[in-house]
Amino acid sequence: MSITSISFLGPKGTFTHEAASMIGEDLIPYCTIPAVMQSVANNETEYGVVPIENSIEGPVGITLDSLAHKFDLKIFKEIIIPINQNLIVNPGCTMDDIEEVFSHQQAIAQCGEFIEKNRLQPHYAVSTANAAKSIIGDKSKAAIGNSKVVELYDLEILKSNIQDTDNNQTRFVVLANKDHEITGRDKTSIIFSIYEDRPGELYKILGIFQKNNINLTKIESRPSKKGLGKYLFFVDFYGHKDDNLIGNIIDEIDENTYFLKVLGSYPEF
Repeated sequence: MSITSISFLGPKGTFTHEAASMIGEDLIPYCTIPAVMQSVANNETEYGVVPIENSIEGPVGITLDSLAHKFDLKIFKEIIIPINQNLIVNPGCTMDDIEEVFSHQQAIAQCGEFIEKNRLQPHYAVSTANAAKSIIGDKSKAAIGNSKVVELYDLEILKSNIQDTDNNQTRFVVLANKDHEITGRDKTSIIFSIYEDRPGELYKILGIFQKNNINLTKIESRPSKKGLGKYLFFVDFYGHKDDNLIGNIIDEIDENTYFLKVLGSYPEF
């Protein structure tokens, strides 16, 4: 795909930076997920890259809520990368030197067993990149992060793959003001809310997919922000919205829901 500029959830050296670098080189960091989305909505950048879910920590709420309530953007592409956490230190540092470890709270949580085993004092940072920057010049401190941050700050990886589980992955979405064209291996993402006073409504909506033999790849509920017990449902499924079958399914869902928003159709990663 032709890339002019790409915004991403910064700073440089984060896993989102790593994901964004897979689709282009003209990368612009923004400090929040809504700021990334706003840059695309305002045509300041052509694409924006943000995390949407992690295989261990679950969905990224701010991404889902922003897509639902604040921005009319489309998911143009998805990127899935393994989250391999590394113990990052100053050159020449050994395990005997380290007393404290710094990282984003998710990275700290993902490496809890390693931290406890080595009796390190954990500290939260705004991002893995900020954590790495904060330890420069102090051999008593280490950071947890990816290999990209090592290049940025002239640090070293002392221990690699220190996460508690090896199947940790994060899914990122590339946002744009348009859908991706049909490729033949597509997925579509939608959001909908049901009529709360009608029993069996969610079962009825899911039945639309079943009767058309369409596989769901994800279903997630989020509070609608309109009161307790009121939810939005995020659903990913195979097919492109411009396919006749998928278009008919979306129309039928629209007729049977209180609210429906198509987040986009894009090639499966």
